[in-house]
Amino acid sequence: MEHITIDPAYDCCAPDDFPAMLEVDRYGKRSSAFDKIISATHDHFWDPTDSRYVDFSVPFDVENEMIMPETLNLELRTAVADRLNEKQKVRLVNGTVHFTLSSILHGEQAALNLSANLCHILLDPGAQEYAANQAREEARHVAGFTRYIQTRFGKPTPMDPFLQGLITDMVLTPLVWKKIVGLQMVLEGLAMGLFANFYQFSNDPLLTRLLQFTMTDEAFHHKFGKIWADKTVPHLPEEERVAIEDWAWEIFSALLKNNMGFEQKKDLYAELGLEWQWVQGAVMEAMTDKRRRDSMAKTTSVFRALVKTLLKAGIITDRTASNYAAFVDLKELHAEGDKMVGDDIAEEGIKFLKAINEGKDPATLAAAE
Repeated sequence: MEHITIDPAYDCCAPDDFPAMLEVDRYGKRSSAFDKIISATHDHFWDPTDSRYVDFSVPFDVENEMIMPETLNLELRTAVADRLNEKQKVRLVNGTVHFTLSSILHGEQAALNLSANLCHILLDPGAQEYAANQAREEARHVAGFTRYIQTRFGKPTPMDPFLQGLITDMVLTPLVWKKIVGLQMVLEGLAMGLFANFYQFSNDPLLTRLLQFTMTDEAFHHKFGKIWADKTVPHLPEEERVAIEDWAWEIFSALLKNNMGFEQKKDLYAELGLEWQWVQGAVMEAMTDKRRRDSMAKTTSVFRALVKTLLKAGIITDRTASNYAAFVDLKELHAEGDKMVGDDIAEEGIKFLKAINEGKDPATLAAAE
């Protein structure tokens, strides 16, 4: 039961059972389920070290300009704003962006390790090749976000201990289904919502470009998870489906309660003359259930995107629907179809990447449109 393998495309072996990879019959048992997303890899190739794709020399005054609008900063929608001058507000907003992008960087590192991890255990050659492709793409995300943080802030902030523990468990678990749900459903679902939010509202054109090209990869990673869900979830015995559904809710609720990182930003708050416990209290006082629900109703809400991912995968059923309905309108999500937030951004990004990769000037593409 632990491995919950329904479709042979997701058969696996133990991480230390390399001889299983050398079984002669294994090579001929390749699923075609992943061929389309594997063959599309060249369509969204980009290189974060090549200025044709991402030009890290684009200037931005982080001392005096907000990377994200003040209205989107959680703390500044509370009594915290009354204690800060304009310069301090810029510091708070950009310091929070620094913290969030550092968390993204750590998440991309986890995705890289998870993908490489899957290469060690997936027996299907097609699934293994896909995982190898994803590992390559996650590696360029690590490179891209590392360089952005170096350019704008110097170095990343440490990861929140709770989130670190969560993704460490996903990386180290021997269970394929937890790796796939954790990586392709939870992490990718969160990432697409977060990236779309930053892309839509960021004032930094460098960050906007980096995010769009990252999303061209993430959209395909999400498809791998959808293939798993389509092949697996409808055929699960009740006990196994319940196990996956309950684990997904456990992860969602834990992330919802531990996503603000007040203590991890204590040095930033101290720099502004604030105690992190007071900031936490101010935000908790202002964050009513209605405000949280209104926030999650937005199409770019990080958690709304995650709920839609789980819902469309069949991992939310009548058993747990009421849990999520406290935050998101599930009927509305059902009515939206399968398109995910960020898909349009990714499609537009692929057009630019194709132009660059064909030796064309992407500016001419933008002019033509």
